[in-house]
Amino acid sequence: MPGRSGVGKGDAGSEVAAIERAMVAMRRSIGRRTLARLAGVEGAPAGGAEFDVLDVVEAAEEAGEPVGVRGVADALRVDQPRASRLVASAVAAGWVVRRAHRTDGRRAPLAVTPEGRAVLEQAHGFRRAAVERVTTDWSEDELAVFARLFTRFVDGFGELRGP
Repeated sequence: MPGRSGVGKGDAGSEVAAIERAMVAMRRSIGRRTLARLAGVEGAPAGGAEFDVLDVVEAAEEAGEPVGVRGVADALRVDQPRASRLVASAVAAGWVVRRAHRTDGRRAPLAVTPEGRAVLEQAHGFRRAAVERVTTDWSEDELAVFARLFTRFVDGFGELRGP
């Protein structure tokens, strides 16, 4: 929005600066293992970049848009050879499989396996437990407003990122 550069703009600028500081703090404080620790549980999924592949494939399936190595590379912002190695590791772990494309033999859409689905469900449980722990003293209204605004905020970053 025009006029909200965050520099010398009064309250809006200080709020934007506070959000930026919170983003940095969140990036620094939340890692794969941190979420499980925050949730107070042991035995969280191992995580790693292969797990990121699983997250990408799940999101693509939910959107009804098949994803292959190129899509994984784009989503993770890595080069195609690195994405290919990550996908191979996720396949070796038994979390995803390559499917045959119906019209293009050069493409191989990925799909989550039952083993991958179990890992995802465990991870979702850990993540949700962490969010519940952090927001335990929030009212239902506060939680609803935060969910709506945080989702909108993240979607905005997705739009900045582009295709």
